[in-house]
Amino acid sequence: MKKILALSLGLAAFIGVALAGSLQAAELEITNVSYDPTRELYDSYNKAFQKYWKGAKGQEVTIVQSHGGSGKQARAVIEGNEADVVTLALAYDITEIEKAGLIKPGWQKEFPSNSSPYTSTIVFLVRKGNPKALKDWGDLAKDGVGIITPNPKTSGGARWNYLAALAWADKQYKGDQKAVKDFITKVFKNVLVLDTGARGSTNTFVQNGQGDVLLAWENEAYLAIKEKPGEYEIITPSLSILAEPPVAIVDEVVAKRGTQELATEYLKYLYSDDGQRIAGKNYYRPSNPEIAKEFANVFDLKVNLVNIDDPLFGGWDKVQAEHFNDGGVFDQIYTPPAK
Repeated sequence: MKKILALSLGLAAFIGVALAGSLQAAELEITNVSYDPTRELYDSYNKAFQKYWKGAKGQEVTIVQSHGGSGKQARAVIEGNEADVVTLALAYDITEIEKAGLIKPGWQKEFPSNSSPYTSTIVFLVRKGNPKALKDWGDLAKDGVGIITPNPKTSGGARWNYLAALAWADKQYKGDQKAVKDFITKVFKNVLVLDTGARGSTNTFVQNGQGDVLLAWENEAYLAIKEKPGEYEIITPSLSILAEPPVAIVDEVVAKRGTQELATEYLKYLYSDDGQRIAGKNYYRPSNPEIAKEFANVFDLKVNLVNIDDPLFGGWDKVQAEHFNDGGVFDQIYTPPAK
């Protein structure tokens, strides 16, 4: 009887361990909180990563995606939306999560290229034939031009739009800050709708037919042309900005969930040749220069791009405080259109 009891207990323990292992495998899941225009990118990438992880570890993994305006997404994470990883539109939004104690300092050095596995820039999307003959930033300040862009208060893409226009004006007016501010004021006077995120602005322009020009992430503009061939054109201005959408592990969440290894590999795989080519196929510029060359027929790799760390801007903390915080330059120059 003692032998039978011991065998029974041992078998029960074995079954318990096996069931726990099966349950753990079944519950292998991470959440990626991202910004609006990455929907198609991560739809493709997640499938590739799941295949990679299955081959490497023999495990199925579920990836939960969340999309919205980058600033809004960052606030949601801070307020309790548990993300294992964040893949947002700009470093400032991830730094805000760091300041809330959810991400360890130094996150931007955790992965190559400032933790930005792909980059983008800002272009104009216009209707076929470019009826308003919009060629450069100066044209956006003309009377009668209807502009669609998201709200810099909630959208990372909108902040890149604003700063690209600012950089052009600074060069055009040789640093005359009054002239620069007057120009930005005229541009935003022509804005018809400020959506909360970049995808919302794309829908306003493409689906709802509003405006003459959409200030857009390069990948958003290419997607619009792919979805509605023959209806739109991309205008690359004479000067734009290097948009670096970074990625980070949310340290507090992965420690709680036990997903550190999975989250790390998920972001590392973005830098693999496979991950880089998926980015390129979804109209993001691969950070690997050799793979970026494979997409030279898509992107103008020699376009003149300013950087957020250039003296004109001085980094995101300075830019945010000066331009986008309450009472900053954006609040001073933008008046919502009368209803």
